[in-house]
Amino acid sequence: MAERDPGELHAVAEVEDPTTTAKQKAKRKKLFAGLAGGVALIGGGYGTMNALVWSKHAVTDNAYVGADVAQVTSQLAAPVSAVLVEDTRQVHRGDVLVRLDDTDAKIAVANAEANLATAIRKVQGLHATDNGLAAQIAARAADQGKAAAAVVAAEADLQKASIDLQRRQAVASTGAVSQDELTSVRTAYNNASAALRAAQAAQAQAAAARNAAVGDRNANLAMIANVTVDNNPEVLAARAALAQAEVDLQRTIIRAPIDGVVTRRQVQVGQRVQPGAMLMTVVPVQAAYVDANFKEVELKKVKPGQPVKLTSDLYGDDVVFHGKVTGFSGGTGAAFALVPAQNATGNWIKVVQRLPTRIALDPKELAAHPLRVGLSMNVDVNVSR
Repeated sequence: MAERDPGELHAVAEVEDPTTTAKQKAKRKKLFAGLAGGVALIGGGYGTMNALVWSKHAVTDNAYVGADVAQVTSQLAAPVSAVLVEDTRQVHRGDVLVRLDDTDAKIAVANAEANLATAIRKVQGLHATDNGLAAQIAARAADQGKAAAAVVAAEADLQKASIDLQRRQAVASTGAVSQDELTSVRTAYNNASAALRAAQAAQAQAAAARNAAVGDRNANLAMIANVTVDNNPEVLAARAALAQAEVDLQRTIIRAPIDGVVTRRQVQVGQRVQPGAMLMTVVPVQAAYVDANFKEVELKKVKPGQPVKLTSDLYGDDVVFHGKVTGFSGGTGAAFALVPAQNATGNWIKVVQRLPTRIALDPKELAAHPLRVGLSMNVDVNVSR
């Protein structure tokens, strides 16, 4: 076959070009139409899924199990005599965890009991003293009356001696009374005068003694007025000290404050613990909850009380937990970080924040499939309800 001239081939190509171009355009139109239909179909499917499913759910895998753990601490300074639990041990409220040496506590109780007995006897003595002081006042009153009678008698004697002296002095100049008799009468007068002063001094002394007895009784009454032995302040203080000593003795036995699992045991036999020192932690796994850290843009429709479905990485998708939203944290995780971000300085880049959301779990499901603090959870909140 003879070869065609290049010029002829070019002419043939020019003749065939319009048809080929039309076919290519039609093919491209079909491709673009198919692509547009696919995009429309995908957009419609996305819109349908968003309207029917995705807009009704808030989902995150940034969620972890938490619990209000109880720290077991000592309230006394004492050596440890026994540790009865290990880590991972399941305990119930009231179970004995640690025993402290109770020697010092028992001595303190005995000392407080002795102080209480002493205080009771002292107050009883004050009540008994009141009766004695009342008797003393009566005796001093009798002495005071006796002294008053002695003063009256001394005054009578002085009056008689004064009259005798005046009579004899009146007739002494006539010689009817001897000098010896006059001297004797004068001496009797002086003695009666001295006796009166002595009686008056005795009367004052008796009055002072009675006043002193009254003062002693008033002071004693101030200690026991309107109170009995049982409610006397000194007895109450001694009884309170005894109660404190007994409480300290009871605190030598450290018990579990809640039901849970023992973890982070840090105490050993022979160790001397101090008040407030943490000995171990009890985790109440039966009261665990979940903190889901949703992005702030995902929380618009999330409300307390909405139902939640959860799965854990521990059990997989075959075990589904049910719960409900109970509330939101007072701040984002960044706000309560140990070193909060300082966005007011330097170059600033907006970072979407996450807000912890508390989710309560079904206790029956927790009992069937126990969780542990810190485990990862997948959370799906139904925001349509």
